[in-house]
Amino acid sequence: MSFAPVDEQLAYIKKGSAEIVKESELRAKLEKSRASGKPLRVKAGFDPTAPDLHLGHTVLMRKLKHFQDLGHTVIFLIGDFTGMIGDPTGRSATRPPLSPEEIKRNAKTYLAQVFKILSQSKTEIRHNSEWLGRLNGEDWVRLAAKFTVSQMLEREDFHKRFLEEKPIALHELLYPLAQGYDSVALQADVELGGTDQKFNLLVGRELQRAYGQESQIVLTMPILEGLDGVQKMSKSLNNAVGINEPPLEMYGKIMSISDEMMWRYYELLTDVSMADIEKTQRDVAGGQVHPMSVKKELARRIVADFHSADAATRAANDWAKQFQKDEVPENIEEATVTFAEIANKDGEGVRLDKLLARVGLAQSVSEAGRKIKEKAVSVDGQVVPHPVVSLKAGSSVTLRIGRKIKRVVIRP
Repeated sequence: MSFAPVDEQLAYIKKGSAEIVKESELRAKLEKSRASGKPLRVKAGFDPTAPDLHLGHTVLMRKLKHFQDLGHTVIFLIGDFTGMIGDPTGRSATRPPLSPEEIKRNAKTYLAQVFKILSQSKTEIRHNSEWLGRLNGEDWVRLAAKFTVSQMLEREDFHKRFLEEKPIALHELLYPLAQGYDSVALQADVELGGTDQKFNLLVGRELQRAYGQESQIVLTMPILEGLDGVQKMSKSLNNAVGINEPPLEMYGKIMSISDEMMWRYYELLTDVSMADIEKTQRDVAGGQVHPMSVKKELARRIVADFHSADAATRAANDWAKQFQKDEVPENIEEATVTFAEIANKDGEGVRLDKLLARVGLAQSVSEAGRKIKEKAVSVDGQVVPHPVVSLKAGSSVTLRIGRKIKRVVIRP
């Protein structure tokens, strides 16, 4: 197999990366791979701790895709065994382990989502229960003998908990060893992970040497900030973009990020080369290109990746109608409620806060009430600042709250 020149490969691989341990070793592996025609084995592990992925999870997947684009073998490792231990990374307390049933259910949804980025035919899917589940008591003792307690306590979160006299369960100390042994079992040349995973990734290097293998390269990727541009992307912080969200909602969320954050999203969430990103930045700074058009292109790319090019085009047109032309988009999501569910107590009109919560435009009645007071809610294009509106059974209305919009039919 023929590979691109090493410098070209390195430029693509380094795009958006936080650290490479060690870059000189990666260059040597790439040169050897190119000379022999044998692709590198590149792995990233994902514990299926939640059923749905957001864009923050896809940063690693995107980098896996870059290796795949370059012709290397990508291993998407599902941590069905390590998921039962629970990754202690960044935790101030022991993580409750998931049941095998939860892990199996979540893993199934992961696979349905990951192939929106990776090529299904070119991706090696593995489960670490294949080898970790077969280790007997003696095997675990021999594995644990490769590391000392003092080495484990060098890990920042363990060290902090130790100093604060917070419990560290013994099974948590096994997690870095289990993840490191994954690299031994898979004979990985490169392992990817977030910056918070560096300790675990380096354990893999140590264990490979202990088992007579050449140490893997460790490549860490930054933790993606959410829509607020400050905290890491997280559904619990309400600053995430889920990869299964409707195209218009996804498009609108991307358009809400700051112009400064836009460049980071380009770097971590697209395949655009750094040279092209930097050129566009210069064009924007010089006034040749408006940042709004660049952000629209970012939103279009991301929606196209997780839906389709046609869906991205429709989302762009609908967003423009909704926010630039003040029109109602054509492909608006619809919902139905019964009048009894939202009726005002005196029987006159309906409770707008209940209606917004019922159709999913607000997470709760109290949140809807706050949005109404903030004059962020409109009914059929008119801002409504009070909680009761004069609607009857059988009517159809268009509700808008911030970027979200739905057409609602009120059944008798």
